[in-house]
Amino acid sequence: MSPDLVSETPPHSLHAPNALDAPLSPLSPLSPLPPNTPHAPLSPNALRTVVRGLAEQPEQWIHLVRLSTDERWYQRLVAEDDHEVWLISWLPGQSTGFHDHGGSRGAFAVALGELEELSLGGPDQGLLIRRVPAGTARAFGPEYVHDVRNTASGPAVTLHAYSPPLSSMAHYDLRAGGLVRTSEEGPEQW
Repeated sequence: MSPDLVSETPPHSLHAPNALDAPLSPLSPLSPLPPNTPHAPLSPNALRTVVRGLAEQPEQWIHLVRLSTDERWYQRLVAEDDHEVWLISWLPGQSTGFHDHGGSRGAFAVALGELEELSLGGPDQGLLIRRVPAGTARAFGPEYVHDVRNTASGPAVTLHAYSPPLSSMAHYDLRAGGLVRTSEEGPEQW
């Protein structure tokens, strides 16, 4: 397993994670992020708690979900100084491609449907493929690179949290020698 990954679900796991063990605050209103405000980033486990809690409260976000045949649909739900939360829908066949999170820590929870996550596990493990069913939350550190995709026959809905809020994302191609950086995007493209 990558040292940058904080996970409670091993590759190819068929079980759902334990129930949420800490109460969460409801969604906060969308607010602008102040520039250059120093805040300690939330830990991957704290971000997992945020997305897991929101996934268990669909009444707060289900009415916002849209499906797009062109690409994944997404909307930012929370923008705080120290983190942000995104709601994303996935139709079968839609994928992120390999990408990083610009140095942010992150977590995602599958609220509806099922996804697949690909990551590199190191020289001895090669490519790891994880089934991520509804009820599962994954968390990761600032150097993590993965590809998330909907290989199932129906749509999926996920919640993603990042701390600090995303400032960039680099994209990669998987080649015989490993991952090769191909492009970078910033908030103006989201």
